[in-house]
Amino acid sequence: MIASPVPFKSRIHSLDVLRGFAILGIRIMNIQSFSMPEAAYLNPMAYGDMTGLNKWVWILSHTLAAHKFMSIFSMLFGAGIFLMSTKIEAQGKNPAGFYYRRIFWLLVIGLIHAYGFWYGDILVAYAMCGLLVYLFRKLKSGWLIFFGLLSMLVGSGLYLFFGLTMDFWPPEAIESTRSFWMPAPEAINNELAAYRGTWMEAFNQRYPMAFFMETMVFMINYSWHTGGLMLIGMGLFKLGILSAARSDRFYNIHMIIAFLIGFSLVLLGLQYNFAHDWKFEYSMYQGAQFNYWGSLFVAYGYVCLIMRLFKSRYLHDFKESLAMVGRAALSNYLFQTLLCTTLFYGYGFGLYGHVGRASAMVIVLIVWAIQVLLTRLWMDRFYFGPVEWLWRSLTYWKKQPLRKEEAK
Repeated sequence: MIASPVPFKSRIHSLDVLRGFAILGIRIMNIQSFSMPEAAYLNPMAYGDMTGLNKWVWILSHTLAAHKFMSIFSMLFGAGIFLMSTKIEAQGKNPAGFYYRRIFWLLVIGLIHAYGFWYGDILVAYAMCGLLVYLFRKLKSGWLIFFGLLSMLVGSGLYLFFGLTMDFWPPEAIESTRSFWMPAPEAINNELAAYRGTWMEAFNQRYPMAFFMETMVFMINYSWHTGGLMLIGMGLFKLGILSAARSDRFYNIHMIIAFLIGFSLVLLGLQYNFAHDWKFEYSMYQGAQFNYWGSLFVAYGYVCLIMRLFKSRYLHDFKESLAMVGRAALSNYLFQTLLCTTLFYGYGFGLYGHVGRASAMVIVLIVWAIQVLLTRLWMDRFYFGPVEWLWRSLTYWKKQPLRKEEAK
């Protein structure tokens, strides 16, 4: 007999609220990948106006959002691995077959997303990291956090190694990396033309980058960084931190300490990178270390903030809206892509490269409003988002109830 999915009433509400907070926050940074050439995500000087309001919008988005919300989402994915496997084991069944089938279909969804719509997909990386992270799920919380930090340290060390050994690189490797960090005007114009063109023209531009992200970037970054965050998420869940089980005092103290350390590191990194004029010799490797580690602390501070809010008596409707978005997180993640590619790419409204950073934040607010409204309308009638329902049905080899009336 195959295992059954987690009943709706058994869901941990705090995780849904935190997941909704994370999936909405991710859009603050991802909007740059949708609206501007690829290099602009890492290097703000690669494209677009960086003066006045546009500069301050970028500084605020980098400080508050870059890697922070994705870190939360990665932690939650790790916590979800532990939750799913524990639930299946409680039914007296081996969770491995269920889990790896679930991961396989996530990989399929991610590949369709990456190559069909947007190279910045994270689902493929989650699926590949999840293959290994699952094996650590029974470790105690302290060991999970230790191995998670160790994994992140390896990723950090690799970047430092690349930066400190650049003097020994072959000239062609240096030039190739420099052109990735700061593309020539011709390359920028080619990318603009591709994404303002047909779907096939965009695909020809997109698939090499998607493949690069899933191979080279995964090996030197995602595997260590994202996998480490998943392990940390497992540990935090076992400690009761992600389920709002700790005291208000605990969350208050941890939030303050995490924000002080995290924002100090991020702001210090900004100061150094601007002092180095965002040259790739410094900013691509050594300069990235500040936000790499600072984002971990800021993300943890956000976790404590949301858990503290979750435990309070206030903002009930706001928390419920976040929870609904969180229960349909995968659908919302993919819907963001459909909405933004339609808005920016040539087979839609063709705004790619025409929107500044300040205007892009206005679009983010509009996307948020649309997502929250549509999600509430959907979740009033259904238990799960449409993609979640499909994913569950494929995982359990059985059509799952979707309408609330079907489960009564």
